[in-house]
Amino acid sequence: MNKLPDSIPIRHCLVLLLASLLPSVVFAGNAAQALDLKIHFVGYFAVAVTVIAYIIAMTEDLHQLSKAKPMVLGSAIIWFAIFIYYSYTTGSAKNVALIFQSNLTAYAELFLFITVSMTFLNSMTERGIFDALRIVLENRQYSYRQLFWITGAIAFLLSLVISSLTVGLLMGYIILQIGKNQPKFVGLAGLNAVIAANAGGTMSPLGGISTFFVWQQNALQFTEFFTLTVPCLVNFLVPAAIMHFSVTKETPDFSKQTPVLKRGSKRIIFIFILTFTITILSNVFFDMPAIAGMIFGLALLQFFAYFLTKTEKLSHFLIPETQETIDSNKGFDVFKCIAGVDWDTLLFFYGAMMIVGALSFLGYLDAMAHYLFTQISPTLANVLIGLSSSTIDNGTLMFAVLNMHPNFANGQWLLLTLTLGVGGSLLAIGSAPALHVLGLMKGVMKEGEGYTFTLHLRWMPVILLGFFASIGTLFLINGGKF
Repeated sequence: MNKLPDSIPIRHCLVLLLASLLPSVVFAGNAAQALDLKIHFVGYFAVAVTVIAYIIAMTEDLHQLSKAKPMVLGSAIIWFAIFIYYSYTTGSAKNVALIFQSNLTAYAELFLFITVSMTFLNSMTERGIFDALRIVLENRQYSYRQLFWITGAIAFLLSLVISSLTVGLLMGYIILQIGKNQPKFVGLAGLNAVIAANAGGTMSPLGGISTFFVWQQNALQFTEFFTLTVPCLVNFLVPAAIMHFSVTKETPDFSKQTPVLKRGSKRIIFIFILTFTITILSNVFFDMPAIAGMIFGLALLQFFAYFLTKTEKLSHFLIPETQETIDSNKGFDVFKCIAGVDWDTLLFFYGAMMIVGALSFLGYLDAMAHYLFTQISPTLANVLIGLSSSTIDNGTLMFAVLNMHPNFANGQWLLLTLTLGVGGSLLAIGSAPALHVLGLMKGVMKEGEGYTFTLHLRWMPVILLGFFASIGTLFLINGGKF
């Protein structure tokens, strides 16, 4: 331990002040030793800041303050408190810096993964792919009941490879456009899409934050997620089958439009599929981190954007120029698509992960793990954790559990992944897709119409039935054990 200089009396005063607040602290003999701060002022302070930050983030709709701001500020305050305390009591905070950097590294991979995924989605949106999908659905003259199932199935499938929070935004937009004259359909189809997006994202590490963390930390291999296929389908189909009877049988009267895809749209879809194929195969066969394949795909997309831009004049020469062909054949800027990424969500996860990392360093997660996984049944604990994701972000919860380092069998990891992934569907505040769809309704639907918190709450018993039905299905698949 570095000796404290005698020439700085103010520093001694601060040490004495902290010592008086924390009378039972035993000063570390070296900088590498972590202090137990669970029952001390710094620990209590960290917990208080965490609770306040989460309350502000969860009530975003009431005060219109983005959820990222309190989480980022809260994480900074907590880590400052830890660094300052260690500096004044042990003379060095190098071990704290190492913990901070390890949490930052874990976040960096998540940040890049989501950024690349959303960039591809924004590129496909810019090329008109999803508008074309909406127009095709409109022109087919499907009934509202058929559209209810089609949009739900699309949400389920898209969330296998695209972050479920982005799928919620996309499907909410399509449902609003299709059902603009039928608010009841918008509400039920929006709820169905939320459940489907959460269920689909749970059976793939590419589609959910919590599943990505499990894959990232090698708790489950990519192919092991396939075991969750049937349980996730059950979770989606049980509430959908019951809601089906409340959807009107009418067929909407749609105006005819012609879908227009901009130049290169189909090739961008191909690059998107190629990127995820390379990401999966390189991880399964070569143990490469997922982000390596994603960054490779982003590089391919950048070169393709360069190609489209450089060949823009040639495409105008080959096709008679009208305003429509000029707009549809010009190149596009990938960095504008990157700028369109949901930065609020990315920064929210930064704050959440850094707060969880701090609480783990302070010893709270070890204490919680001891209670959850030794004093009560791990199965019951995992179900309760899944139920709690109806109010707390599932990605944050999964990161917290991983920081507890539980000694789980494979079946328990599958159970935790399932319950945390689909548990967020129980309430409208429990998942990012639901919050995105709620946000879309503002200013578009009349007050109390369409997809609302109250509507979601009314159907919560049905969603809970699907939750336990999926757990029962996984239990049967595993031969009657977890």
